Amino acid sequence: MKKLFYLLTALVLFSCSKNPEPLKPDSIYNVDSEWENQNGEKLSLINFKGKVVVTAMIFTSCKTACPKLTAEMRNISRKVGKVNPDEIQYVLISIDPETDTPEVMKAYLKTNQFDEKEWTFIRSNENDTRELANVMAIKYKEISPIEFSHSNIITVYTKDGTMAFQKEGLDENIEVTAEEIKKQIEL
Repeated sequence: MKKLFYLLTALVLFSCSKNPEPLKPDSIYNVDSEWENQNGEKLSLINFKGKVVVTAMIFTSCKTACPKLTAEMRNISRKVGKVNPDEIQYVLISIDPETDTPEVMKAYLKTNQFDEKEWTFIRSNENDTRELANVMAIKYKEISPIEFSHSNIITVYTKDGTMAFQKEGLDENIEVTAEEIKKQIEL
């Protein structure tokens, strides 16, 4: 009985000491910054590891491109269909963190009828937001206190955080983006 106990203890200790798999150099999870979601909870991008992540950078007070980009994300989500929320995360990233408070982000998700199991809205400080935008090849510039000029890009990341697909522009290739997401979920 003692031998069995020692054997089980050794197996547990051995399995607990397993080192996590290192991140690939081009993984989005190498961006080490703190973010806040629509519930005011702090998180890091690595919290999404293990899921297919679909992102877009927007700001809630936008009246032109952002509503279209949000609608396109919704259409892509519908085209992908219902999947296990543990396998996918749609992430809206604010480029206006001063205006997009957790309360504003939560209201935006509710207004757009996004299920918080699959949808997250995050914000950070200006430096971390700019760093992430650069990594994602997204450009944005404040052109007035309430308006930004920005890229309209939807990006699909693999479960390990590497870019699998990027779509620029509005109302194009929804099917192609949805198919890429389905492919990544199956991998």
